[in-house]
Amino acid sequence: MEENYKLYRIRELADGDEDFVMAIAAAFLEEVPEDAARLKKAVGEADYYTTYQAAHKMKPTIDLFELGVLDDLITVQDWGKLEKKDEDVSKELRSVLEAIERTSEEIKNDFNL
Repeated sequence: MEENYKLYRIRELADGDEDFVMAIAAAFLEEVPEDAARLKKAVGEADYYTTYQAAHKMKPTIDLFELGVLDDLITVQDWGKLEKKDEDVSKELRSVLEAIERTSEEIKNDFNL
């Protein structure tokens, strides 16, 4: 449990309410993989605006669960925001997507979701 993500900040917010922790974990699974797919598609199509939007939306959750890829996500976000046509963010994108995939699988197993 908690190899690819951390729950201590969520547990702090939950103040002992494990149903709240479960709800936040379920929300991660509902939102983040979908946003990640949107981000992957946007980067692949050089859709800078959608890249920025998707990455920006994901930042608080990636930070809250401490996936360890926040800096990579910000790099991808800034690529979209600043339309950095000359830069390649595929390495950072791959890092973010792999972290989300690992975390999603771990959350499913940890919470029986």
